[in-house]
Amino acid sequence: MSTEAAKPPPQANVSIESVLGVQQHTLWQRIVAAQAFWVTIALLIISVVMSWLQPASFATSENFYNITRNFSFIGIMALGMTAVIATGGIDLSVGSIMGLTAVASGLTLEAHYPAWAAIAVGLGAGALTGLINGLIIAYAGISPFVTTLGMLAIARSAAVVLSGNRMLYNFGPGGPAFKSLGGGALGLAAAFAAILSVGWEGSAINALGQSYELLAISAAVIGGANLMGGEASACGAFIGAALIFVIRNSLLMAGVDSNWQGTFVGLFLIAAVYLGKVRGARRE
Repeated sequence: MSTEAAKPPPQANVSIESVLGVQQHTLWQRIVAAQAFWVTIALLIISVVMSWLQPASFATSENFYNITRNFSFIGIMALGMTAVIATGGIDLSVGSIMGLTAVASGLTLEAHYPAWAAIAVGLGAGALTGLINGLIIAYAGISPFVTTLGMLAIARSAAVVLSGNRMLYNFGPGGPAFKSLGGGALGLAAAFAAILSVGWEGSAINALGQSYELLAISAAVIGGANLMGGEASACGAFIGAALIFVIRNSLLMAGVDSNWQGTFVGLFLIAAVYLGKVRGARRE
């Protein structure tokens, strides 16, 4: 037998990355590539700058409590919105569901039912409207945009009719326990946010949650959710909500007219979508 025949066959130097066209990244590279990371950096920079410019008003425990309390409601809704956007859907009805939940819980308390009953009724109202949205989308084949746009009007109308167009605040014996909550599927997330909001405010109005759907969507997208679906971040959504309310709070502290708040939030939203588009192009 010849020497050449005894030689082992040459080994091909082929890696999985070259075959599949993917690259392995370190943990730090994955963190830096995430949009939530840069949103966090922006949040920290704004907070540091405002603490330096307005130490007596911005960098206080009272203002910190005010900011965290306000963005927590939107953050909860944004978490649910993130799951919807990740599947390629959208929900425009969450703000109206929040108002309907508030009225349902308020009416239950006014009827002198205990706090747990008001919580159950409120969560049930939110879950029911969310279920109706899901059934229409799944079985009637109507797009999420159109379905939830219709529910936006239906739920808000129902809230106005049920409340008799009045504020509900005479909560009866279950009121103190329900109000204590204020210190502590998407329709359900909106309902939970509404219960916390009503508990903190100590009253329920049918206008609660107006335009909150836009804030929830903005928080999710700023946090890294792709409106085309397939990519989202629960942590990013909550950070996005924090950034929105820190921006709003900073503008007020700086003496900027509150009517300009939407402009700045809109600019951040457009920038976040563009950043996501650039990141997607680089991965390809």
